[in-house]
Amino acid sequence: MDVLRKRGFLPDPDPLTAFPEGSPYTLLDRLGAELPARLKDPEFRRWADALEIPPWQRPPGPDGERQAHLYYLRVGFLASAYVNQIGAPPVRVLPRNIAAPLCAVTADLDRPPILSYDGYALHNWRRLDPEGPVALGNIDTIQNFVELYDEHWFILVHVDIEVRAGAIVDAVLGLEEQNAWRDRARVDEAVNRIRRTVEAQTGVLRRIPEHMSPDLYYRTFRPYIRYFDNVVYQGLERAPMSFRGETGAQSSVVPLLVAFFKIPHEPSDLTRHVADMRRYMPHAHRALLERVDAFPDIRHVASPQVFDAAMEALAEFRGVHYGWARRYIAEKEADPLGTGGTPYVQW
Repeated sequence: MDVLRKRGFLPDPDPLTAFPEGSPYTLLDRLGAELPARLKDPEFRRWADALEIPPWQRPPGPDGERQAHLYYLRVGFLASAYVNQIGAPPVRVLPRNIAAPLCAVTADLDRPPILSYDGYALHNWRRLDPEGPVALGNIDTIQNFVELYDEHWFILVHVDIEVRAGAIVDAVLGLEEQNAWRDRARVDEAVNRIRRTVEAQTGVLRRIPEHMSPDLYYRTFRPYIRYFDNVVYQGLERAPMSFRGETGAQSSVVPLLVAFFKIPHEPSDLTRHVADMRRYMPHAHRALLERVDAFPDIRHVASPQVFDAAMEALAEFRGVHYGWARRYIAEKEADPLGTGGTPYVQW
């Protein structure tokens, strides 16, 4: 849990940006670099059908997991590009040469075989100055679907928000360590720290329009992170499968706050969907949420004004996010389903 307290929901050390020299997987780095240009070609799928992707086998040593995440990122992008290529007819078959590697690495990482928020954002960044902060202005992406900076910015805003969650994790686990559940002063201190962090995260979220056009987002790269609906994974003896696409609902930030503050929600399709999103999270994040689910309720220990201020901060964060969803998607008379396949406006 020390990594979560330091880096929030980002990995530490930083993600690998390329496979080691001599690795059989260096081909994937070249394919990743070519992907945005290849996707402009109507013959992209024919090119992808001929690829010979080295099968996944976790390398020994301390970098094995980092290589697994990079392999997942490269192959996950390729799979979503294949199924959702813009300007081409939709397909419901993922060819064996992509499906098998994707299923192998996601089984290793214990998550569904589709590019999720974990691959698209949490492990998709690098620092420009290795000694500088993990923050906007000092980070860039490792992999993209398009060459436009708008997609980089969309991902990087989320990276900045996620790293700030370390302060939330530290405040929450600090109360557990101190067994301070009935100590109003310590509870108030923790809740105030959480509130300040959420306010800072909201400030980052407000920066979305600085480098991201609503028209470009909707038309040029959002379709690539959509869900898979009844897709056949060639080589697997299974019926067609459906998976949620990359979505902020797969982030652990808000679920952590909901779990800690014991925010009640009426059972519904939405709450069932949110619960299902935990399957798409890294194992350590799921374990933290389950741990915090079991914490006692501090609602009646915290000072009412302190607790209410934290609720207002969370409501503001959700409100800003909803505003961007309307501006960037709903106002475009778009598909009523989000990238996760849900009726997000209704919910």
